[in-house]
Amino acid sequence: MKMDAKTARVKIWEELLKVARPDSKFSWEFSEFIADYEGSDKGAALLASTDMYKNAKVIFITPDNNLEKLRETAFRDKKTVVMTNYGITRGFFLIKPEFIPEGKEEVASLLDGVSRYWKHQTLEQLKESVGHIDMLVTGASAITPSGIRFGKGHGYFDLEWAMLYTMGIVDETSVIVGAGHDCQVADVDVTVEEYDTAIDYIVTPTRIIETRHEFPRPVKGIIWCRLAPGMREQIPPVQELWCKVHCK
Repeated sequence: MKMDAKTARVKIWEELLKVARPDSKFSWEFSEFIADYEGSDKGAALLASTDMYKNAKVIFITPDNNLEKLRETAFRDKKTVVMTNYGITRGFFLIKPEFIPEGKEEVASLLDGVSRYWKHQTLEQLKESVGHIDMLVTGASAITPSGIRFGKGHGYFDLEWAMLYTMGIVDETSVIVGAGHDCQVADVDVTVEEYDTAIDYIVTPTRIIETRHEFPRPVKGIIWCRLAPGMREQIPPVQELWCKVHCK
């Protein structure tokens, strides 16, 4: 019998404490942020060596601590990057290669630094600017080999997928990658909701794992009745989509 997600989360966080790097805002509150950890740079290098990364012209990268090196790598490789801020409270942002001066890629990889170079985009503008996102990379508190992220629970990446899917900016050809430390990968029983966005690959400091692809991608867009309280009021692109339906 597999371990349940609640028990697994406790065990994973005990192991993560040994390799994690503290966050200036959340310290060790793993339920509130995705921690950076020893070897995240190696994970970024592993992913950057794959054909799926090399072939991706546009990459969505979440504003997670463990993806700093990947963001820097993407900027150096002249990828077009789409981001949000933490909590999506300012919406989506676009960083094209020409936005970042040569030599400023490391600064731009930091959450405080990237705001010097990114340009805010409504969903309509983003659709016009990039057309299609080839790869999405998200951090994770814990990941199963079946492709489900669990342990944190805010659901921001699921909401980002729902919004981008509604606009036709992502689809079944968009590759989804979850990044975590090896200790965060656990084959446990988790409850899968209709909005859970399963990932295709897991990248750790030591390996890339193709998931079992057990779950279909969500195709309903935002499930309005399942939004957490305050999300519609606090997240501009959610308001944008709400008005498309309800403000006519």
